[in-house]
Amino acid sequence: MTAGIEEHIVGLSTGITVCHTVDGPGDGVPLLLVAGLGQHLHAWPAELVDGLVQRGFRVIRLDNRDAGRSARIDAPPPTNWRKLRGRARSDSYTLEDMAADVVGLLDHLGVRRTHVAGMSMGGMIAQTLAAGHPERVLSLTSIISTTGRSGVGQPAWSTKVRLARRPARTRAESIERHLGMTAHLAGTAHPIDPAVETAYAELAWDRVEDPRATSAGTGRQIQAIQASGDRTAQLRRITAPTLVVHGDRDLIVHPSGGRATAEAIPGADLVTIPGMGHHLAPGLLPRFCDLISRHARGVSA
Repeated sequence: MTAGIEEHIVGLSTGITVCHTVDGPGDGVPLLLVAGLGQHLHAWPAELVDGLVQRGFRVIRLDNRDAGRSARIDAPPPTNWRKLRGRARSDSYTLEDMAADVVGLLDHLGVRRTHVAGMSMGGMIAQTLAAGHPERVLSLTSIISTTGRSGVGQPAWSTKVRLARRPARTRAESIERHLGMTAHLAGTAHPIDPAVETAYAELAWDRVEDPRATSAGTGRQIQAIQASGDRTAQLRRITAPTLVVHGDRDLIVHPSGGRATAEAIPGADLVTIPGMGHHLAPGLLPRFCDLISRHARGVSA
């Protein structure tokens, strides 16, 4: 755990134990950030979180189930065959279950309504939250995410090859894998900061009891996405003002996923960032801080 960040673990009404952290003033405007596939709550860069706090937001982050210090689900992960074929096990949880965890956390914190921003799988959870629990969501920002429709938002083959590799067995190998994958996904126009990504990868390995179980949890999260299927009809029910942000060089969620999301959600605005891949790169953080805060503030106004 990084210095100065206080983490809390709480049991929710869904039966899941979740780790979360809250930054900013107690009377600040609530803003929930939902991380992506296999990511920890620290995947949201400190510079972005600090910038949002300085703008008066009370920033809430959590480890999704099967990630970080939150509970691991007692079920076998899907086989590679199932993941490739998109055939979820019968005991799979769904994005709706993950959104219910978020509702349980908001209840625990006494937050009736909140602005929500999610990236990648976190964007799918945020979309599901806005569609299924509209009374809890003030605004939605969906970042580098998609609708679940099979014809859009699909990963490049170069990314599929990397995802098919066996799990890292050591801390050093895990760090190396993270740096390689993040650099691959970020592209060249907005490169990663190796020092920042190394620190995140070290923290991600160190803050869990059994780091080697991480790949099983990520597999179950992939299965949750697949079990949820095409959510286009669900997205059409979203009433929260929505901003969709995507890069035009995304190699894991093709830009068509962002366009499909904006087309499905009534009144949604789409911002496409040239040269951006699937990563909140350091050079983009001021812009993301402005995009998220302006969208939320515009709704509040």
